[in-house]
Amino acid sequence: MPRTRSMPRRRPVRAAALALALSGVLLTGCGASPQSGTAREGGGAKPGASAEGFPLTVENCGTRTTYDKPPSRVVTIHQHPAELMLALGLKDRIVGTAFPDSAVLPAFREDFAAIPELAKKEPSFESVLNAEPDFVYGGYASAFAEKEGRSRKAFADAGIDTYLNREYCGKKKVAMTDTYDEIRAIGSLFGVEERADALVADLQGRVAKTAATVKGAPALPVFVYDSGDKSAFTAGGKSLGTEVIRLAGGTNVFADLDDVFGDVSWEQVVARKPEVIAIYDYAGAGNVEQKKKFLLAQPALADVPAVKNKRFVVLPLTATLVGVRAPYAVEDLARGLHPERFR
Repeated sequence: MPRTRSMPRRRPVRAAALALALSGVLLTGCGASPQSGTAREGGGAKPGASAEGFPLTVENCGTRTTYDKPPSRVVTIHQHPAELMLALGLKDRIVGTAFPDSAVLPAFREDFAAIPELAKKEPSFESVLNAEPDFVYGGYASAFAEKEGRSRKAFADAGIDTYLNREYCGKKKVAMTDTYDEIRAIGSLFGVEERADALVADLQGRVAKTAATVKGAPALPVFVYDSGDKSAFTAGGKSLGTEVIRLAGGTNVFADLDDVFGDVSWEQVVARKPEVIAIYDYAGAGNVEQKKKFLLAQPALADVPAVKNKRFVVLPLTATLVGVRAPYAVEDLARGLHPERFR
């Protein structure tokens, strides 16, 4: 049965939930499934509902929720959900965010900086409750880590609805269409469908323009270096990064890796002779200059064309996640792969 929210949130509910959390009560999380979407409820609005298009029933990663109106106080955990909401003009709904892991897109920096930061990493359950949200939007599955007391059930018991980025709903492959679907789903949930459609059209136009610019150029072999020293942690064929590379006029040399991410040996990297190395940049994995220095210092990689010619392109990790940044990353990477096409 769907969980219906028809009454406004009140402080006593949060206080009770906080007391339970502090007393050490174990709260178990919900299961996950690959479904994530929205569906309008029939039969007209419920008593007290005023927003057009509501009530709205949302299926998200195995959790079914019915909303009488759009969420009004939102906490985002991880950076890409916050950027997506800002891109939809929803800055006034965000009361807190956490875990910024790369530079924010220039268009959103001022608005992002104005949002209260709850934590440098994932926030505690208590700090989220203190922000008094009616909705929590998580970017990675760790946003709702049961062992940290942040399960979706824990939030539900506190009267707070939750939504998890569809990339972590159990999908086996991530594509650019997931980005557009996520934007439309959030736009519907917040009652700004027209903004979502306009944003999707703009992003699709950006991708199409870049693809047209590099059309006919040789597809350069690209190796994604996320991290690792004994072995290389790289993007596999099921990652959004692989599609970003393809649209930018390249080919992922590990597109045959049957996963979103995985470890490969340096011998494999050498054998595949990448001409460009895309370095994923994010907090906690060493800065970009350290990664470049490491790659350039490895004798075994000396004859790899990308290393020999020092051809590195830097992409924020958030640019390869389901959100608003991947279409921008297509152009950024294309400029690194085929600079002659952008002169």
